Amino acid sequence: MPKILITGCSTGFGRAIAEHFLARGWDVVATMRTPREGILPPHEALTLLPLDVTDPDDITAALSSAGPIDALVNNAGVGLLNALEGATPDNMRAVFATNVFGPIALTRAVMPQFRERGAGVVVNISSTVTLKPLPALSAYSASKAALNAFTESFAIEAALFGVRARLVLPGLAPSTAFAQNAVARMGLDIPAPYEAFVTETLEGLQTATEVTTSEDVAQAVWQAVTDPDAPMKIPAGTDAESWFNEVGQPVT
Repeated sequence: MPKILITGCSTGFGRAIAEHFLARGWDVVATMRTPREGILPPHEALTLLPLDVTDPDDITAALSSAGPIDALVNNAGVGLLNALEGATPDNMRAVFATNVFGPIALTRAVMPQFRERGAGVVVNISSTVTLKPLPALSAYSASKAALNAFTESFAIEAALFGVRARLVLPGLAPSTAFAQNAVARMGLDIPAPYEAFVTETLEGLQTATEVTTSEDVAQAVWQAVTDPDAPMKIPAGTDAESWFNEVGQPVT
């Protein structure tokens, strides 16, 4: 059976992606910072491994334990919802460490086996915030834009060896733990001049009626992995598709 390694599987998108591939006969290596029983239903084709994508030793250990894989999904990510003046340099470094440098490090680590085999797929989970600006998300948006640029450039060189790289762009998902963590990172440090504005922005995000579900993302990842003709950027969710149409982004 083909094998896929997915990061950030403790909640939300990552967990749904793991369940989606398990249900379709894949071996799944589901990674997260702290694996614990009950995160995913027991399955003979499921392996849980610890992985902090910002830790080089963790990456080496996880890939060694996983063995050869056919696909990598860089899903682990962190959000930051605040005005720029309220986002500390440490906050922003943490966002880039997880959302950009983690996927780059993992991709670099799996590329030798993919290149030697002449096959393999890397799927990076980005965001529709890279299509049009949203307030109070400047650091997060910048990190995902960097991930897009990396993926599109890497895809060209990877194709020399029969390896594919694709992007999945979810829309708003205010019900996921990711969104809750992004809010938590604001702490009590919203600058006073921005407090009403950021609060209003947060309320708008949390009350959005057209949102992306975890299954939307799982289905988009499935397309990215299994369809050789999948577009470079795949929207996940009806709101994401609307954003693609709104900005005239071709799905190619």
